[in-house]
Amino acid sequence: MPSLYQDSKPRPAAHPGAARATHSSGKGYEQLRQECLRRGVLFEDSDFPACNSSLFFSENPPIPFVWKRPGDIVKDPKFILGGATRTDICQGDLGDCWLLAAIASLTLNEKTLARVVPLDQNFGPDYAGIFHFQFWQHNEWLDVVIDDRLPTFKGRLVFLHSAELNEFWSALLEKAYAKLNGSYESLKGGSTIEAMEDFTGGIGEMYDVKAAPDNFYEILEKALKRCSMVGCSIDTSSAAESEARTPFGLVKGHAYSVTGIEEVSYRGRQVQLIRIRNPWGQVEWNGPWSDNSAEWRSVSPAEQRRLSQAARDDGEFWMKFEDFKVHFDKVEICNLTPDALGDSTAHRWEVTIHQGSWVRGATAGGCRNFLETFWTNPQIKLHLTEKDDGQDDCTFIAALMQKDRRKLKKLGAEMLTIGYSIYESPGRDGHLGKDFFRYHPSKARSKTYINLREVSHRFKLPPGDYILIPTTFEPHQEADFCLRIFSEKKAITEDLDENVTIDLPEPLHPTPSPQETEEEKQFRALFEQISGKDMEISAEELEYVLNAVLKKTKNIKFKNLSLISCRNIISLMDTSGNGKLEFSEFKVFWEKMKKWINIFLQFDFDKSGSMSSYELRGALKAAEGYQLNNYLLQLIVLRYSDEQFQIEFDDFLNCLIRLENASRVFQALSAKNKEFINLNIGE
Repeated sequence: MPSLYQDSKPRPAAHPGAARATHSSGKGYEQLRQECLRRGVLFEDSDFPACNSSLFFSENPPIPFVWKRPGDIVKDPKFILGGATRTDICQGDLGDCWLLAAIASLTLNEKTLARVVPLDQNFGPDYAGIFHFQFWQHNEWLDVVIDDRLPTFKGRLVFLHSAELNEFWSALLEKAYAKLNGSYESLKGGSTIEAMEDFTGGIGEMYDVKAAPDNFYEILEKALKRCSMVGCSIDTSSAAESEARTPFGLVKGHAYSVTGIEEVSYRGRQVQLIRIRNPWGQVEWNGPWSDNSAEWRSVSPAEQRRLSQAARDDGEFWMKFEDFKVHFDKVEICNLTPDALGDSTAHRWEVTIHQGSWVRGATAGGCRNFLETFWTNPQIKLHLTEKDDGQDDCTFIAALMQKDRRKLKKLGAEMLTIGYSIYESPGRDGHLGKDFFRYHPSKARSKTYINLREVSHRFKLPPGDYILIPTTFEPHQEADFCLRIFSEKKAITEDLDENVTIDLPEPLHPTPSPQETEEEKQFRALFEQISGKDMEISAEELEYVLNAVLKKTKNIKFKNLSLISCRNIISLMDTSGNGKLEFSEFKVFWEKMKKWINIFLQFDFDKSGSMSSYELRGALKAAEGYQLNNYLLQLIVLRYSDEQFQIEFDDFLNCLIRLENASRVFQALSAKNKEFINLNIGE
């Protein structure tokens, strides 16, 4: 069940200095550490216990793991030994090479590393068995505390470890990230850019190497100079090819990190080289410019030292950039800050963030292929007012992220296929209806719908107003999402579903008609028969009257109205407060009822006697002028629709009555407040 966001206003980007403590006790790292030191005990994390559930959720451990603290594994454990470097990352028996490639890139920037891996922790005199790490999650920095019990087999770490056996920062970082996502198993399979964003709060861009721009070398060079995190991989054509080795020593379906890019003087000409690292800490490229290749014999020792070239089986290697473009398929770049993006000069980017959710039956409309429900998705208006410097267009990046899917793996959740479309605004406020999308093509869209955590793309559009529609590919799929808009010049965004407006007509009052209609005569006769001389009926009697009338109406396939509905009707129409309905009050309500029946039939497209919950927004607007925000709409759909996203007339009626009751109370309170304010002003 996704979250329901009451506040859909855009938010500024989070600041890393204000990381939120996440331990269930509500206490932060330092408070927990001091408590352990005071009590003379080592910290044990009840939120992520040393047991099988923290390791796997779909199977039992294949071997008998033993949880040990670093001091039980080696005699002299160190948190960081000689600085945190990319050689500290060696993959264990877990398919999280994507995470390890991101950690290797993280070590290339000391400032970023120190934010994720606070350096003021060690195994010294104040050691208390507790460590902490900071990660970005959906526009919020979180401080994750762990104890230092690590899974081992035969006295050795099973998962991520350092080449130095007594160094433990990387293993503890992996454990903290596993806790953040629910278990170690949750880390199996992923995209390097996902972890890169969690380490930086930055924004990612993906490149298809075979279709990369002509200045791709310069793009990578600039990214690495700006300390952006860069990963790369080779596609597989089938599951059988996963981690298959090519004749050149490269591994398919495996996440590598790009750690350097340089030009080298070779036989009187400049050659472009790129440095790649395999997180396994071994298995390297064996083609031209590999560790022991003949090309290095023609490069001076000084040049080799500049490039830190050494023939070691450490998983890191150089290759010619042209060969890289031949053998690799994808490159992922995570820019540490919006400033790091751009073409030739640094820019100051503006950032706004929207949190939202897709809820079945209300706002989970699927992509444009599903026109009947597409329009019900959340809609975000984007105002582009300022052109880029020296340009005619406005540049922005739209990044749509689905939230917590990795954490929900143990409940059977998978990454949904997501994307978005962008339309030119028609210039009116409010949620756009189905007909708009039927007759208007999109102005731009995400490059593809894909089952990654985040889909992002860079756009250039003329100044103007646009509507962005974030969606899953299939309708009825539930998830929370975070939409980030990075714009080169200030762009204003707003949620089209943020405001609640009510356009209720003035309440009708009973008025004697000069001559009763045939319908009124029939109602009066039925009333007299049931109520007696006082011409007042109870909720039970009203139930009988309405169902008797509705059964005789030919074009209606409704089920009987419930007693609850009739009690709600009386609460709406009873002006005397005696809990009964007079005939004059009933006549007023019957006029409303006829209107609501016609609207329901209008939105009951298949004449089944029920209405799709996706049509509720339009039906409420037509009935009484209600414009509801997504939060209220989602609550109403959860309350009144069934498992097939259908709403019976009885539920539709209840919904309208309760909304009108609430609206009249709100209007009355507003009027009193205005009167109070006017009195005070008058004084």
